[in-house]
Amino acid sequence: MGVVLPVLFSVFAAFSNALATVLQRRAALTVPQTDSFRPGLILDLLHRPLWLAGILAVIAAGVGQAAALATGPLALVQPLFVLELPLALMIATLLTRERLPARLWAAVAGVVVGLGVALAAASPTGNRTHVALDRWVPVLLACTVAVVALAAVGLRRPAGRARAGCLGAATAICYALTAALMKTSMHILGDGGVGAFLTAWQTYAFCVAGIAALLLLEHAMQGGPLVASQPALTLGDATVSLSLGVLLYEEHVRAGWWLLPQLAGVALIVLGVFALARSGVGTS
Repeated sequence: MGVVLPVLFSVFAAFSNALATVLQRRAALTVPQTDSFRPGLILDLLHRPLWLAGILAVIAAGVGQAAALATGPLALVQPLFVLELPLALMIATLLTRERLPARLWAAVAGVVVGLGVALAAASPTGNRTHVALDRWVPVLLACTVAVVALAAVGLRRPAGRARAGCLGAATAICYALTAALMKTSMHILGDGGVGAFLTAWQTYAFCVAGIAALLLLEHAMQGGPLVASQPALTLGDATVSLSLGVLLYEEHVRAGWWLLPQLAGVALIVLGVFALARSGVGTS
């Protein structure tokens, strides 16, 4: 059962996140656009049933993600969230009753096949349960600086690709950091129970990172076209998560000649993600 459970939990979480993305994007387009960071945006969205339904999907995704991270390596679980984009596209086409052209089905196949090839070749291993504080500190500082810098640059730009891309990248870092912190919290919950979970700093840190990701995501959705924000979000989350898995949890991926099929798989994923994001199907 080694990788089966984390893969199943991850796919469930990816589907739930995809559903949440579609619902939240449709809701975000119904409120006035903002040129600056506005926490009040969430208050506006609270009056949209679609957005609330999206939040329920986010909660379901969080449960699935927590279960996946408790049973598998970060370097395996988070890259599977690349499936969110093709799943979101298919959900959106069902809601809008649009037909998905053959070239986009090919892009979906490219993402799925590329992900399978890359993960099979990388074969991520390792499931360290605890990370020392001296490992966390530089990672938290680096991620915080990167998020603040990307958000600041993005929010200074007018609505468009640069704004959406910067905010999407900032969101990706927050998502990856949330997952890394959540992984430790889930192991604390399993080892020490609810009391230990509620007194662990990682529990509150992943909540803060998750809230920041939610706020940034809503602004990224309003900030520009999907072709700019979604690749930055999808590919950035997978890349940063893989890095955090190696740096924090000492997870391992195969090197040597295995890098060739890994790169081939990543190339298929990148091409597919950009083709799907560029399509604009189901995004309005």
